[in-house]
Amino acid sequence: MRHVFLSFLLMVLAGPAAANADVYQFESQQEEQRFQDLTSELRCPKCQNQNIADSNAPISKDMRAEVYRMMSDGASDQEIVDALVARFGEFVRYKPEVDQRTILLWATPAVAVLGGLLVVAGVVIRSRRNAGKEEPMSAEEKARAEKILAELEQNRNA
Repeated sequence: MRHVFLSFLLMVLAGPAAANADVYQFESQQEEQRFQDLTSELRCPKCQNQNIADSNAPISKDMRAEVYRMMSDGASDQEIVDALVARFGEFVRYKPEVDQRTILLWATPAVAVLGGLLVVAGVVIRSRRNAGKEEPMSAEEKARAEKILAELEQNRNA
């Protein structure tokens, strides 16, 4: 009796988990891989930084269904991505295209690296210039340094 109850409980608990899983039928392994690639390169609008393949949000489920429907209708990858971008905005792309709106996004890392290299080069050049310009101490500076050292020696011996 106990085993029957445990089996029933497991089936009841497993039911909702199985209901949340998307089941799509593909004609070939390549089609399934194409679906996986498309859903992993599109971002969930609700989850912020999770792709629609991994997200459990209802909007991601709808987006996966739309990708599958468009694939079944014979749409190309670019057509699918363009349709989802038109509907949800450029945010759904992990890698936005380079255009007037996104040029700053793409150029910032290169500008930052170039700026860092220029700062390092300036520091190195300045330090090399100043390395050969050391002037010897004047007699006044030597006397002052000897006086300070003598006072330190007296304080140490006292």
